[in-house]
Amino acid sequence: MSNLVIPQGYKAPLPNYELQRAIAFIKESFQTNLSNALNLRRVSAPLFVASDSGLNDNLNGTERPVRFDIPGVGGKDAEVVHSLAKWKRLALKRYGFHVGKGLYTDMNAIRRDEDDLDNIHSVYVDQWDWEKIISREDRNEAYLKATVRAIVAAVCETSDALNVAFPSLRVKLDREVYFVTTQELEDRWPDKTPKEREHAICAEHHTVFLMQIGGKLRSGEKHDGRAPDYDDWALNG
Repeated sequence: MSNLVIPQGYKAPLPNYELQRAIAFIKESFQTNLSNALNLRRVSAPLFVASDSGLNDNLNGTERPVRFDIPGVGGKDAEVVHSLAKWKRLALKRYGFHVGKGLYTDMNAIRRDEDDLDNIHSVYVDQWDWEKIISREDRNEAYLKATVRAIVAAVCETSDALNVAFPSLRVKLDREVYFVTTQELEDRWPDKTPKEREHAICAEHHTVFLMQIGGKLRSGEKHDGRAPDYDDWALNG
């Protein structure tokens, strides 16, 4: 069901041509800022993978991929990616990345079973995707938080540059990140839904990183679904 909301009287801040220039500006600026912040190099991403490769992201395990056969390779089945979570890790090995370095890509995907369609969720996915090799010693909350702060800084630097290039799109972002767990949100607002809790905490702190998503909370409910086969629910966000 679509929950797309267009505010009454909404008017685009720029003409279509200028709006496309602004989108290109954001993409070009952000990829530079992100790659510098996290020591990443760009790679090209697949739109589809072989169905029997095991490389597609199963997401919550219930979503159906868009699948088709390819006559040119003997009718082998392929499927459009949901995300590149697994493919990226194989790419790091194949391309010879080392500890402290990683890759990023502009990923396109189709999620046919996306059921909460709204202003920020679509069947068509266009998102930055990245993966980095870290040492076992860096697999901790402090490193996670430092990485989050670096990403937020890249977003804010992009926004600052956009404000100069396109003054009519002026946006003020908060660089200070507030870290909170899903359990802490449930403890504070037990009567709210998970999405209502997210809106409430963001209204207070603006830039929020929500940690530990996927496992059951003390109420027995999950805050949100996460892939069961590669995502560390105790060290994610």
